[in-house]
Amino acid sequence: MSGEGAGGSIRIDRLLVYLRFARTRSAAQTLIDTHALRRNRKHVLRGAEQARIGDVLTLATGGGVRVIELTALPDRRGSPAQAASHYREVDSDGLDRKGQMTIAASPPTADPPPDVPEDFS
Repeated sequence: MSGEGAGGSIRIDRLLVYLRFARTRSAAQTLIDTHALRRNRKHVLRGAEQARIGDVLTLATGGGVRVIELTALPDRRGSPAQAASHYREVDSDGLDRKGQMTIAASPPTADPPPDVPEDFS
C-alpha cells in the first residue's frame, strides 16, 4: 500500500488495526460504534474518517484510557515494536483516571416519556 505512510492521511479504522489497538477492522468499528474513540477531542463517528500525523487519539480500553499522538502513519500492520514507533503516549500522570473514563460508551440520553413524572418524591 503505497502512499498512506508517506502521504497525508489514513482511514481511522485501518489505522487502529495497523497500530494494534484492534485485531480487525470490524473490531475497530466496534470501538467507534461504542464511542470509545476520540480524535482531537471529538468522538469518531465513522471508520472512514481520516487520521493525520499530529492527531491525538483517545481510546477507552477495558483497564483505562490511552492518549496517543500520531508521529507517523504506518503502511501496514507490523510487530508491536513497529506499531509503537508510529505514535507517542501523551503524558497522563496528572489525569484523573475516573474522570477520564467518561469517554467510554454511554447510553444515548433521551427525554423522559411525557407520562413519567420528573420528580419521584
